[in-house]
Amino acid sequence: MKKNKTFLSIIAAAGLLLMTGSCDRSRNDKGYEYFPDMAHSIAAETYTPNPNFADGQTMRLPAENTIPREMVPYPYDNSLESRALAAAELINPLEATEKNLLIGKEQYRIFCENCHGTLGDGKGYLFTSKKYAIQPASLLSEKMLGAPEADIYHVITAGYQVMGAHGQMIRPDDRWRIAMFVKNELQANTLK
Repeated sequence: MKKNKTFLSIIAAAGLLLMTGSCDRSRNDKGYEYFPDMAHSIAAETYTPNPNFADGQTMRLPAENTIPREMVPYPYDNSLESRALAAAELINPLEATEKNLLIGKEQYRIFCENCHGTLGDGKGYLFTSKKYAIQPASLLSEKMLGAPEADIYHVITAGYQVMGAHGQMIRPDDRWRIAMFVKNELQANTLK
């Protein structure tokens, strides 16, 4: 019985020592580090000098004429000519299924609704709350009602006038789904 009490006391003391010894002592000293190579990288940090390269820089540019995997360069800029060309040449590769329209609606809600509004009338929260002084384009205007999905896709991708490019934020298929949602849901409800 005495052996058990001694053993339990030793275990309790070891547990208490472990708990207090490994706790946060201060914001700069976290206590004992079990795997210091994971906490302090042996790799060179991005903007630090590096003696291994002739220019002394750690951060390297990608090799010339290469593009990241799954990245397809967009051949159009945000000029009027490119917009017209994109609208004439690009074709939506996706079908207007219920699933694609649902995803398009969700992506529109995330990326477009704050400016263009729930109805697509250009009266989104950023404009109506006076946080943004310039009214965004109405997607229900006569010009936009006559525009093909490719035109909407292009404007999302490359931007136009005060609207910035969103191509780097939204995947190509989701841009097509947003354009599909605008044409088949928002604008279709206006035409009824």
